[in-house]
Amino acid sequence: MAACEALAETLLPVNETFFTSELVYSLRYLTYEGAYSESQLYYVASSGSTCQAVDSQGAVSSVSCDAVLPALCSQSAAIGAAAEPTNSLTVSASNLTITGYYDQASFRFEGIPYANPPERFTYSTMYSGNPTLNATAYGPECIQSGVPPPYGSEDCLFLNIYTPYIPQDGTASTGLKPVMFWIHGGAFTSGAGSQSDGGNMASRGDVVIVTINYRLSTLGFLALEDGETNGNFGIADQILALDWVRQYIAAFGGDPTRITIFGQSAGAGSVRAMLGSEQTTGKFAGAIPMSNLAGSDYATTYSLYYTIPEEVYVAVDPILAEINCTTTNVSEALTCLKNYDAYSLVTLENVARYIVVDGTIITTDELVLNGTGHVARVQLMMGNMRDDGAAFIGYTNTTNLTAALEAQYLPTGVANNYLFEPYPAGPNATLDIFNVTARAATDVEFRCLDQATAWSGVTHDLFESVWYYQFNRSYQTPGFSPNYPVCEAPVTAEYPYGDPSQEYFKCHSGEVMYVWGGLGGSDTPYRDDEDLPFMQRMVDIWTSFARTYNPNPDTEYLTVRGYNNTLAAAYAEQSWEQVTESNFYTSALRTLQWASINTGFAEQPQCDYFDYPLSYYG
Repeated sequence: MAACEALAETLLPVNETFFTSELVYSLRYLTYEGAYSESQLYYVASSGSTCQAVDSQGAVSSVSCDAVLPALCSQSAAIGAAAEPTNSLTVSASNLTITGYYDQASFRFEGIPYANPPERFTYSTMYSGNPTLNATAYGPECIQSGVPPPYGSEDCLFLNIYTPYIPQDGTASTGLKPVMFWIHGGAFTSGAGSQSDGGNMASRGDVVIVTINYRLSTLGFLALEDGETNGNFGIADQILALDWVRQYIAAFGGDPTRITIFGQSAGAGSVRAMLGSEQTTGKFAGAIPMSNLAGSDYATTYSLYYTIPEEVYVAVDPILAEINCTTTNVSEALTCLKNYDAYSLVTLENVARYIVVDGTIITTDELVLNGTGHVARVQLMMGNMRDDGAAFIGYTNTTNLTAALEAQYLPTGVANNYLFEPYPAGPNATLDIFNVTARAATDVEFRCLDQATAWSGVTHDLFESVWYYQFNRSYQTPGFSPNYPVCEAPVTAEYPYGDPSQEYFKCHSGEVMYVWGGLGGSDTPYRDDEDLPFMQRMVDIWTSFARTYNPNPDTEYLTVRGYNNTLAAAYAEQSWEQVTESNFYTSALRTLQWASINTGFAEQPQCDYFDYPLSYYG
């Protein structure tokens, strides 16, 4: 009773229907985990003066009040509950005392500073301030276009933790959960960790979720030729946050030896940078880059890095000209940039948003995949949206394919090329043209070199394992629907929110809501009967990889937890195959859709045509 009172709760009231349905899954899972035996009893609310306990089958019996048993407590916090004294809790993490709160999904710790307030254009340092922290509200976002002060700030290096498990004594070494460390996307110019709520993923997947802020735009990526201002401040922030997590996460139930870093778009580019940085050696065990940009046009710099002189030429000199800082003295230029208003700096026409070869964090101009350079030997799962490139080209109102290709800086040889035939022939001729340009853009900016990454990783035995996917069902994140409405499922009278069974573009970021379990709210309603079970599958796949480094969820795990939708799919569909040298052309690609399938890598003859063969990286 005292243990429950410490959480402002009571011993769990007896409800026979709940006990023999939902509760039994949680108790059986404790047995599955090895935390307790199948015969274990758990204290629940007393009946008068008679003490009661429940077993793993949900049956309640009278027990001696002197018995030493684990206690089940009530959970009175609502879905999405705000922080109140009645649902708060405090964790002692080494030298820190951190107060968070809980809702129905998880324990939540929001706005934890992992670094001291950073001085502009210097590398961040581990937090050393007041050791007593209130983590019940998100910290400010890093200053960016559209987020002026006070909502955005240069003092923005905060992280958030969502966990299903708090060790009782704060020093547990057993029973710790896998950790998923999220790096948000946004072109290295926008985004925040608080935009992704990890409660659903933590609860359903039994993992600890960490989301972070890192410095953006010119404030995060300025590089000068002065030998000190070497750029990559945002990447350094990410690595420092990872160091903080490794030091403190055990107190929040996370296992520091089982960290999977994952990110989408620029977050995937960050994951890729970490895979090649010796500064991260041994700091994570798994990686999931989602829709990494690589190849030509806009995608180039996310995977092929500028030198510092190149960034100065491309970005810094135009920035200095734009703010009328005309000095040729590097020290004076730095002073000028330090004194310039932060929000004005990130909203200029020219910004520095590039990873650079700084000689310390990044030492090569790309991830070295031919077996001659450093690559983190970790478990790897990666992939892309079927139509990722549709977000990075314009919808050209033309029926002339050559003109459309020229307008999007795509190879005009795609026109009248048998590799891209048959061309779509629908009722909207301009949409047909866009379909071809979107396909080509996806190949040259995402698919080809990401598949080449997987090929080289396997061919040179660089990773512990490689798993590759393509999303063929999508749900655009609120506020981001490029070339509207092509990325939206068609609206019909029967499906007022869109019919995903019809054809539509599966665009960039279309996987994020599924992976995070974020659908079902007022701005993300379920469109059909498959959106919810498909989302459950995706959460189960991503968290399975974090738990076991295999994206095929264990059927016993699914059975014990009562995840029957995903269990049915596991029995109905062929298993996802690990990429091997023998299945590049047959079954290396997992297409994630309502009935997921395995095929060979997609569009490979087209990639060869673009000079992006599987052997591109050697």
